[in-house]
Amino acid sequence: MERKDYIDTFGAASLIGFSLLMAFNQVVIKVVNDGLQPVFFAGVRSAGAVLCIWLWLRLRGQRLAFEKGTIGAGFLIGSVFAIEFVFLFLALDLTTVIRTSVIFYSMPVWLALAAHFLLPGERLTGPRALGLALAFGGVSLAIIDRGADGGEASLAGDLCALAGALGWAGVALCARSTAISRVRPEMQQFWQVMVSAPVLLLAAVVFGPPYVRELEPIHLWGLAFQIVVVASAGFTFWFWLLSIYPAAGVASFSFLSPLFGVALGWLILGETMRSSLIGAVVLVAAGLILINRTQPNSASTAV
Repeated sequence: MERKDYIDTFGAASLIGFSLLMAFNQVVIKVVNDGLQPVFFAGVRSAGAVLCIWLWLRLRGQRLAFEKGTIGAGFLIGSVFAIEFVFLFLALDLTTVIRTSVIFYSMPVWLALAAHFLLPGERLTGPRALGLALAFGGVSLAIIDRGADGGEASLAGDLCALAGALGWAGVALCARSTAISRVRPEMQQFWQVMVSAPVLLLAAVVFGPPYVRELEPIHLWGLAFQIVVVASAGFTFWFWLLSIYPAAGVASFSFLSPLFGVALGWLILGETMRSSLIGAVVLVAAGLILINRTQPNSASTAV
């Protein structure tokens, strides 16, 4: 598909679907954590995704292209990817999907702040600074107003979700500012899962056994879903969309993920929907919309 300078119907439908997938992804992680130790689960997911992406490339007649000058960047992005998912999987073991969604999907806030100092042409304008302040206020509200939340929330879990968001911002910075940006979407994702798999499996030893908890068929189905649909196809599809559509337009749909995450945590898992958390997600969503707005005389304000 040729590159477009606007989000068409297919692009909009794809990005809405991807946001819903990412929200449902957190529900699946929460469920599978009951059967597998979280960090071990993350490592097995990455290891399985290595095989899936390799098979996909072989079926398409493509080879693994480790281009000269990209190896260091590949190891860097894979290591940061591992850090992101250590914290995300731990967050979903310690706190609710609703709280994790509000905090974790604040990633564009931290990326916008980092990009202001590190990436040319990504300075914070007035509206983007206001968006950052609103989203930051939403995250702060979610963390500070702990309430009861059915006894499932914890400060440690909330802080892990925040660390995961920072890790995700780090992955995005690596993808945009290092040599890895020159490789195909499939290879970007392959680097991330190839490097993160051994890192996560070694990190699982630090958190200790049992690596297998009360494993049931639903947990195995969830693991398969994570490997094939999320870590292999889903993330690669997102990189492909980013190569077709304007980055600012792609990023503008990010506000849907916390909305979907909160809704699915409530609908599927029966988590407590506190008014403070509704306010927090509204602030985060409003902030993300402002942060991702395309500014006049700017090629892209994407985060």
